[in-house]
Amino acid sequence: MADRPGIETTIAMPPLLRKFVLTAHITFAVSWLGAVAGFLALAIVGLKSQDTQVMNSAYLGMDVIARFIILPLSFAPLVTGPILSLGTPWGLFRHYWILAKLFITILSTFILLIHMQPISHLSHLAMDGILAGADSSLRIQMVAASGAAVMALLVATALAVYKPRGMTAYGWRKQYEERIPPQT
Repeated sequence: MADRPGIETTIAMPPLLRKFVLTAHITFAVSWLGAVAGFLALAIVGLKSQDTQVMNSAYLGMDVIARFIILPLSFAPLVTGPILSLGTPWGLFRHYWILAKLFITILSTFILLIHMQPISHLSHLAMDGILAGADSSLRIQMVAASGAAVMALLVATALAVYKPRGMTAYGWRKQYEERIPPQT
């Protein structure tokens, strides 16, 4: 049976290319998790520190990490993940765990984009030396958001490792079609 236009097709990916894409995907995803954990550590230091210089340094560092490390790393799995899934029997739309990972990645990237402005604002307050007197609710928000991001990325990682059962209706149909020889 022919695939419908616009629906995933598994591509026969050469083993070396598949391993390269897999390595890139794992590297980007784990690096993203590590960078967010580092961001969380700085957010906690910035919130809890009584030393103005330490507090300002934490928020300046958070801006650099968010802008030049976390943001690019958040987009990389959105490229490597679908390429990888289309080159393996897992497919992109066949299993709920893959869709859940994709949803977590898209949502996390979207929320990061929303938080880039407050991160930049805190950085500017730190540069101007007026962060210590500023409202702490934005600083608390950074701890909460980055803590939630770490949890979301840990869930995505666990999904990739454990691969819980559960095929989508599309996955069941594709599996059935692959078992039935084509009629001539």
